[in-house]
Amino acid sequence: MPNHSIFSALTSKAKQFYHFLDLKVLLPQTSVLLTENSERQLLCMAMKNYSAISEFVLLGLPIEPRIQAVFFVLFLLIYLLTLMGNFLMLLMIRADFHLHTPMYFFLGQLSFLDLCHSSVTVPKMLENLLSERKTIFVESCLAQAFFVFATGGTEACLLAVMAYDRYVAISCPLLYGQLMNKQLCAGLVWGSWSLAFVDALINILLAASLDYCEDQTIPHFSCELSSLFPLSCSDTSPNFTLLLCSSVLHFFGTFIMIVSSYARIVSTILSISSTSGRSKAFSTCSSHLTTVILFYGSGFLSYLLPTSGSPLEMVFSLQYSVVTPMLNPLIYSLQNKEVRAALRRMFRKYFHPLL
Repeated sequence: MPNHSIFSALTSKAKQFYHFLDLKVLLPQTSVLLTENSERQLLCMAMKNYSAISEFVLLGLPIEPRIQAVFFVLFLLIYLLTLMGNFLMLLMIRADFHLHTPMYFFLGQLSFLDLCHSSVTVPKMLENLLSERKTIFVESCLAQAFFVFATGGTEACLLAVMAYDRYVAISCPLLYGQLMNKQLCAGLVWGSWSLAFVDALINILLAASLDYCEDQTIPHFSCELSSLFPLSCSDTSPNFTLLLCSSVLHFFGTFIMIVSSYARIVSTILSISSTSGRSKAFSTCSSHLTTVILFYGSGFLSYLLPTSGSPLEMVFSLQYSVVTPMLNPLIYSLQNKEVRAALRRMFRKYFHPLL
């Protein structure tokens, strides 16, 4: 009796496979009964089709093949500038003791995150621009989706931490060093990484248990969780629910924290009597505010739009994944006097003797 129930469950699973694979061997509306031997054959054929799904096809950017080499050079230059700019920012913050403050500690973490986030997606996109076979293994796709989610989530948390840091610096300048001590800063960074990685791990483990069908095409240049669900034969409603809860609690939660911090910052700035004091207080926030607008603006729009591979969706995704990591070092170096001064000191120290 137990063997019969196990076989019935497996047969039901096989029928579900064939229903989703759109193979016309099932006749659920008829009174035709399958024999036990036929059901066994159906089960074997269904499992064979399931096990054959080992790769996805990344359609990539919707551009003509004859100009793909031009876009390859363009995105390669953007990626190299991203690496150079963020590595330079990390080196400068580490080497210049004037930048050994909580604000620049968090900025160094942001540069490291931009390096990681860009390196997760851009190399594969560059490979596919020159390749005719634009495939990615299922396991590699899941790994890429995990790191995209984890690094993006960490950056959202870190931007909220940096907004709180700016609030403390403006509202309590005399106690800033005591309030934002090394232990608290390290704890906030570790908490951001841990929260994002646990959130990503839970989502990706649930996605890894899905069954994937014959439709293997992803209308995107990278693997993201939302683009994997339409490819599944399984019930993805738990995955959508979990991803929605993660997005609301993680991304919208950090966004509310940032808005709350800036509301208090604006209130504090308006209470300053001198115009020069107001201008100085606002200038300390301008770089971070620009980064927040770029990150959340392009990030929210790319995730709110349906995964259809439309040009508009690609533009926002490229802005979020490729362009923003390159712009962040430029934003902080162009709008921050201390960073510009540290950059000049570093060039005089390391490069002036060579000239």
